[in-house]
Amino acid sequence: MKTIGLIGGMSWESSALYYRLINEEVKARLGGLHSAKCLMYSVDFDEVASFQSNGDWEGAGELLGNAAQALERAGADFILIGANTMHKVIASVEAKISIPVLHIADATANQIQQANLKKVGLLGTMYTMEQDFISSRLELHGITVIVPEKEEREMVHRIIYEELCRGAFKESSKDYYIHVMKKLIEDGAEGIVLGCTEIGLLVHADAIDIPLFDTAIIHAVESVKMALE
Repeated sequence: MKTIGLIGGMSWESSALYYRLINEEVKARLGGLHSAKCLMYSVDFDEVASFQSNGDWEGAGELLGNAAQALERAGADFILIGANTMHKVIASVEAKISIPVLHIADATANQIQQANLKKVGLLGTMYTMEQDFISSRLELHGITVIVPEKEEREMVHRIIYEELCRGAFKESSKDYYIHVMKKLIEDGAEGIVLGCTEIGLLVHADAIDIPLFDTAIIHAVESVKMALE
C-alpha cells in the first residue's frame, strides 16, 4: 500500500471528511483491520484565505508547495490537495516535488464520463466558478461546464466562507443551493459538480434528481485506488 499525502486544513471540516472516507474505502477494499497509510499536513486556512482574497497566488503556491515537500520528505508516495480552489496553484506544488499530485478534476471527470454525461453545472468558490483551473481540466475530458449567474455565484461563495468553512450548516443555505442547481438543470446541466469540498457536507446526493458529483468523496476514493494499485 502506498502512503497518501494529504494537504488539508482548507477547511479542516472537509479534511476530517477526507480522512474518514479514505480509511472507510481501505477497509471496504481490504477488510479486516486495514486502514490507510496516510500523512496529513494541515495548513492554517486563514492564511490561505488571505492569499486568495489578496490575489497572491504565488504566495499560496509557495505555502502549499512547502507542505507538499514536507509530505514527500515524510514518506508520501503521492499528494492530494484537499480543496478545489487550491488546484489553481498545482503547478507550483508539482514544481517543488518529485512525486505525483492526484488532480481533483481528473478524478471527477472519470466519474462523469462513467455516467455518460456531457454537460455539468459547477458550484464552488468564486475563484473556482469564474476562473478556468477546474472547468478547463474537465473540458479536456470532453465535458461542457456551466456556472450560475453572477449574483448566485456570489451567494454560493459567501455561504462557503461564512458558513460551511466555519462548521455552520443551515437549511436555508441548503435550499438556496438546490434552487441554484435547479436553474443549472434548466440551462441543460445533466449533472452537478460540487466543486468545493465543503458543499457535500451540506447537500447530499438525494437532494436533487440528477447526479451530484461530490469532489471530496470522489477524490478520496480515487486516492485509495491509487494507493492500492
